Amino acid sequence: MSRKLIGALVALGLSASVATAQDYPSKEIQGIIQWGAGGSTDTVMRSVTPHAEDALGGTVVMQNMTGAVGAIALNYVADADADGYTLLMGAENPMLYKVMGLGDKDYTDFIAINILARGTPMLVANNDAPFDDYAGMMDYIAKNPGELRFGATGPGGLPSVITAMMNTVEGNLDVIAVPYDGDGPALTALQGGAVDVMPAVLGAAIEGIRAGSMKPIVIFDVEQNEKLPDVPLVTAYNEGYKTYLPWGPFFGVFVPNGTPDDVVANLSAAFAEGATNPDFVKLMDDRGFTMMGISGAEATDFLTKWQQGTAWLLQDAGLTKASPEEFGIARP
Repeated sequence: MSRKLIGALVALGLSASVATAQDYPSKEIQGIIQWGAGGSTDTVMRSVTPHAEDALGGTVVMQNMTGAVGAIALNYVADADADGYTLLMGAENPMLYKVMGLGDKDYTDFIAINILARGTPMLVANNDAPFDDYAGMMDYIAKNPGELRFGATGPGGLPSVITAMMNTVEGNLDVIAVPYDGDGPALTALQGGAVDVMPAVLGAAIEGIRAGSMKPIVIFDVEQNEKLPDVPLVTAYNEGYKTYLPWGPFFGVFVPNGTPDDVVANLSAAFAEGATNPDFVKLMDDRGFTMMGISGAEATDFLTKWQQGTAWLLQDAGLTKASPEEFGIARP
C-alpha cells in the first residue's frame, strides 16, 4: 500500500473521529436504569434526564433492566461500545459486588458522568424508647445488654452498614437484630413497638418524624441537615465516625472506561445542568436527599472512600463473601 494511500486513510479516520466528537450526540442515547420502574433510582433518573436532554441537545431513551441486584444492567453497559451512546443509571450497589460475591465489575470499570445525590442515614426510635438521644441510647445498651431491638434488612443494606459502623467505632454493641424485608416494613414495625431503633435513610423516616410517630436520635453525616436542624450529628458524640462519613446510598450516571474525553465532558456538563433544574432540586429536597452533582476526580475520590469504608465494615462484621483485600480495596 502506498504512503499516499496510507496517509489518506489515516486522515480520513481522524476526520471521521473529529466529526463524530463534534456531532455528538448524532443518534439516540440508551439509558439503562439499574432497577425497576417506580423505584428510587428510576424516579431520580426519569426526573433529571429530560433536563439533561435539553442541555445536551439529544434524546436519551431509558430502559429498566433488573436482575442480580443490578449486576445484569451493569454488565450490559460495561460490554457496550464505549462511545457515549449507552449510559448506566445506577445506585451504590455495584461498589459491593466483588466482596458480596455478586460480580467481578464495579464502578472502577466506569467513568462517573455525575453522582447526583445521596441519602442521609440516621437512627430513629420508637416513641416509648427509654432515651431521647444517642448518648442516652448508648448508656441504655451498656446497662441493658441484649435487650435493645435494632431493625435490619439484610447484608449490604443501609441498616447493616450503619450497625457495622457503630460496632467498629463504639465497640461491638450487644443488641438484637430483627430482620425485615425492606425499610418500609421495618419502620412500620418500629412505630408499632416491635423494634426499638431503626437505622434508616432520612427521606424514608422524615414523614414519620414530622407526624410524631417516631423520634429522631442522631444523623450520620458531617454537616447539619436543614430538614432536621435540631437533630445532632453522630460526630458530635464520637469523632471516630469521620473516617466513614459522609456515607449513604447514592444515584449516579456512568459510562464505560474508554469513552472519549469530549463525549464525557458533554455528558457531564448536560447532567450537571440538568441537576440544577428547580423541579429536580425540589424532588430531591422533598425526599430528603443531599444534592452532590460531582464528577471527575471528585466523584472518583467519593466512590473510593465509599467502597473502602463500606466493604471493610461489612468484612469486619462477617457479612462478606470475599475479603476486600483480594480486590485491592484498602482499609480506610
